Amino acid sequence: MDPQTIHKRRWTILYVLVVCLLVVVLDNTVLNVALKTIADPREGLGASQSQLEWAINSYTLVFAGLLFTFGVLGDRIGRKRMLIIGMVLFGVSSLVSSYAQTPDQLILARAAMGLGGAAVMPQTLSVIANVFEPEERGRAIGIWAGAVGVAIALGPITGGLLLDHFWWGSVFLINVPIVAAGVIAIVFVVPESRGRHMKIDFGGVLLSIAGLVLLTYGIIEGGEKAAVFVPQVYGPVIAGAALLALFGWYETRIEHPSLNIRLFRDGRLSASVGAIALVFFALGGVILFISLYLQSVRGFSPLRAGLLSIPLAAGQLLVAPRSARLVGRFGARRVAATGLTMVAIALLSYHVTATVHSPIWMLELTFFVQGAGMGMVMPPATTAVMSVLPRDQAGSGSAINNIARQVAVALGVAVLGSLVASIYRSDMKPHLTALPVKLRETAGESIGATAGVAERLGPAGRAIMDPAHQSFVHAMHVTSAISSAVALLGALVVLKWMPGRNAEETPASSVDHPEHVDV
Repeated sequence: MDPQTIHKRRWTILYVLVVCLLVVVLDNTVLNVALKTIADPREGLGASQSQLEWAINSYTLVFAGLLFTFGVLGDRIGRKRMLIIGMVLFGVSSLVSSYAQTPDQLILARAAMGLGGAAVMPQTLSVIANVFEPEERGRAIGIWAGAVGVAIALGPITGGLLLDHFWWGSVFLINVPIVAAGVIAIVFVVPESRGRHMKIDFGGVLLSIAGLVLLTYGIIEGGEKAAVFVPQVYGPVIAGAALLALFGWYETRIEHPSLNIRLFRDGRLSASVGAIALVFFALGGVILFISLYLQSVRGFSPLRAGLLSIPLAAGQLLVAPRSARLVGRFGARRVAATGLTMVAIALLSYHVTATVHSPIWMLELTFFVQGAGMGMVMPPATTAVMSVLPRDQAGSGSAINNIARQVAVALGVAVLGSLVASIYRSDMKPHLTALPVKLRETAGESIGATAGVAERLGPAGRAIMDPAHQSFVHAMHVTSAISSAVALLGALVVLKWMPGRNAEETPASSVDHPEHVDV
């Protein structure tokens, strides 16, 4: 495909990539709605709580652990080729997931889906970086970032609609026709591209896999055990961090590194990666407790709770594609800092807009402001990351962006989720003294467990639900205040280290190096 044809088709190429992105991101949230059904021994697989957690975590572990590897492989052997391989693997493993007969089969199939997703995600952004010139790249990445927000919101809605009419496996089976259409479109529309040299840094790749898998595993264990200072948590985290440090040292010592670590001296890269990590850390815990709040405190069905998240997606969808225009006028530093400040304000406002009896429209307005703020952060930060790295390392740059997001979300869920659980248990302890000892311990674990005990006790159990709602809201408010502080820290990081408008207008010398494009 000649360069002129690629230029004419660039927006069509973008929309094909967005479809690939949607199916990967959407499926990561659609499963949350189906967990209750999968746990049912009659309608589902009778999965235990631990098995349900690993149905989610197996995907996250493989996805986060191999993002960088597949980004590097795409740069070396061809991004189109890797995109097709990833989509096919994702589609086949989705089909296997939908017909899993046991929880263990589902966990393994979900891990395979994570493998396919890790192969797809970096290629979408690296292809965008190669078919769009710098003057249009910001707008294209804005559309890409907006699609991520839409997919996150559409997941619960899609899952709710499918479960209302079909069996639990339909939440995975829906991927198959979308993947098939996506692969056909990739074959005919997306051009092949690769880096200038084909040598693969096997040592760096292996170190990155081991480091990221151990780090992510430790974080996941921390979330499950609601503890940090236990060997199963801090052991893998320390080992993973040490291996990643060794990876960084190793990359500075070889001739053809997978990632030029010295590029992190550029404020556009380091500050932008930091901003992405901090905003998604803040968001990780919020996604967890808001879903529980809407269903367990306000009593909404999974489908209605999903529909209520539409303003969050709408804010991102409206603002993200327009962020490039704002950056052109005010500079990335001001736009990203403003967006992070909006996110911080929205998170802090949960103290007023998310109470036991607050009008739901107030929460909807908060969601919209939060989504709009994220729409102002992600595109300029992502564009800044991609602008620093040369085009032949676009896959590595895309992987860095997505690793920061994925690990930060897992860390946010683990740390902030543990905090919600700890505060809830502490607040509920005085209200459960009248219960039998065995029930007392069970009822204090979570608001879902409290509701289960209350239902078992009948009319006598209703008395514990009012304090349960109040305790959960209190825990949610404390956590949202911490999330707000983290988002505000992100704004300060951007203001301090991201270069100003004049520096942003000077592109990195390596951005537009020509690279091999198949004709």
